[in-house]
Amino acid sequence: DKPVRLIWGVGQSSQAALEKAGIRTFADLRRWDRRDLHARFGSFGDRLWHLARGEDARRISARRPVKSISNETTFFDDTADPEVLDGHIWRLSEKVSDRAKAKDLAGRVVTLKLKRANHALLTRRESLRTPTQLADTLYRTARTLYDRAGDAGPFRLIGVGLSDLVPARDAGTLGDLLDPDAARREKAERAADQIRSRFGPGAIKKGRALR
Repeated sequence: DKPVRLIWGVGQSSQAALEKAGIRTFADLRRWDRRDLHARFGSFGDRLWHLARGEDARRISARRPVKSISNETTFFDDTADPEVLDGHIWRLSEKVSDRAKAKDLAGRVVTLKLKRANHALLTRRESLRTPTQLADTLYRTARTLYDRAGDAGPFRLIGVGLSDLVPARDAGTLGDLLDPDAARREKAERAADQIRSRFGPGAIKKGRALR
C-alpha cells in the first residue's frame, strides 16, 4: 500500500505525527474512524479521512495534464562540495521518483538544474531510451549530467526533473541490454519501496542519502 507521505500537504512534521499514531500507509489511515482522526488532528484529520477514500472537496477547474515532475533544494550557503551535491542529487531523485510512482507515470527526459548565487543558471537534459520512474535511473542520469557539466560551482540551488511523461505501463521494466545490472537494481528498488510503505520512509536508506 502507498505511504502517507505521498498525500498532498503531508510534510516531515505531519508524517512524524501520523507515524506516532501508527499511521504509515493509506490502509492504516482508512482503518481510523473519522471522529478519532478529527479528535487527534483537528480539521487536518477530516481532510485525511476524505483523501484516504479518494475524496477531495477542493473546488477545481478542468485539470491540466501533468507535464513534468521536479524537486529542488536551495542551500543556505553556496556549496561546491561534491559529496554534498551527490547526496542531494540522490535525495531529489528519490522525491521525483516517489511522485512519479504515486501518479503512475514515467518520463523519458531527465533534467539537472544548477544555479549560482548570482542567479546564473545551468540546465542539462538527457533523453532516455525507455521511460522510467526509478530513483536509481534518475540518480545515475542526473549524476552523469553533473559530471559532464564541467562546472565545479559553488551552487546556491540544485534540482532534478522528469518530463516527457507517459503512463507507467510504458516504462522500461527489468531489461536493459546495455546495463545487465539494471534488472537487479530495479528489483531491489521495488522491494525497498514495499518495505518503506509498510514500515515508514526511514526503514531503508542508502549511504549516499546520509551525506
